[in-house]
Order: sequence, then structure tokens, then C-alpha cells
Amino acid sequence: MKSNLITALLFATAFAFTACADYKQESSTEIAEEKNEEKFEDNNTMGMGDSTAMNSEDDREFLVAAASGGLMEVELGKLAATNATLASVKDFGKKMMDEHSKANKALMSLAASKNISVPTTPGEKHQEHINDLKTKKGTDFDLAYMSLMVDDHQQDVDAYEKEAANGKDAEIKAFASGKVPVLKGHLEMAKTTRDKIK
Repeated sequence: MKSNLITALLFATAFAFTACADYKQESSTEIAEEKNEEKFEDNNTMGMGDSTAMNSEDDREFLVAAASGGLMEVELGKLAATNATLASVKDFGKKMMDEHSKANKALMSLAASKNISVPTTPGEKHQEHINDLKTKKGTDFDLAYMSLMVDDHQQDVDAYEKEAANGKDAEIKAFASGKVPVLKGHLEMAKTTRDKIK
């Protein structure tokens, strides 16, 4: 009887630790999306209806993804300062760190004004890129980083243009629209820098 009780307690403890571990593995973007869904449901329950920006799932998802991507850009920019070999790659990384830090502050402020939760750390997909590049140095880093920056900024341009054209919230649309030329500039700079490495 005593051994059955001990076994049951051990099982319960193991289950509790597993549950905690699973929760901690949930990405910051998933947590933000869950919070937004809860707020959306609360708004509907309280009868706020379609008059709130919270009812635009696309706008919320855009801000969540953009915040995660911006945070990754800053982290990778910092990494370029130590892991890159070429001065042009280091300079690009510094530019990304500076400009995406400013954009992140503006995005966080906009999200707060709309009562939309956004991640404060990169989401799982973006964190994987950071972890991968942490293992690279020198020319390997330069090429991998700049190739990622080309792909990532192309995706950013597409996402921001889509939001600028189709977003429901006027302020979020304006934010996206205002960042498109900047992101296109980053994309062209990334292509030029990458092509010099090859």
C-alpha cells in the first residue's frame, strides 16, 4: 500500500513537471496569440462587437508576426558584430539593430494602444534562426546571415504590403505602409551585401 502511494506521488510529480515543461516550451508568439484570442472573446462577450480593432484577426496576427521578426532582426544584428568577418556584414547588422529597434518601439506602442498583445522575445521560428547562426563564424556566418536577411526581408515586404492593402485597422495599415519603403531598402542592401560574399 505504501509503495503504491509513493508510486502515485512520483507519477503525479512527473506529470506536473511535464506539464510545466510543455507550457514553457510554448513560443512567445503562441502566448501572444492566445492572449489576443481571449481578449477578442471577452470583447464579444461584453457586447463590444465589430466596432473594435480586436475583431480583425489578420491585423492581430500581422502585429504578432512583425514583432517577433523585428526582435529577431535586432538579435541577429548584435550577433553580426561578433560573428561576422566582413565589415559590410557588420555594418548591415548594426543598421538592422538600430532601425529595427526603433521600429519595434513604434510597433509595441501601436499594439498597446490597440490592446493587442505582442511577443517580447522572438517566436519559435525566429529563435531557430538565431540559434542556427550562433553556431557559425567568419565567412560561413556572413553568407548564412546575409542569405537569411534576403529571404526574411522579402517575406517582410510581402507581409507589410499585404497588411497595407488589406488591413482593417487604419492605424495598423498606415504603420505597415510606412515601413514598406524601409524594408525594400533593407532588402536591396541585403542582396548587394550577400552578392559580394559569393
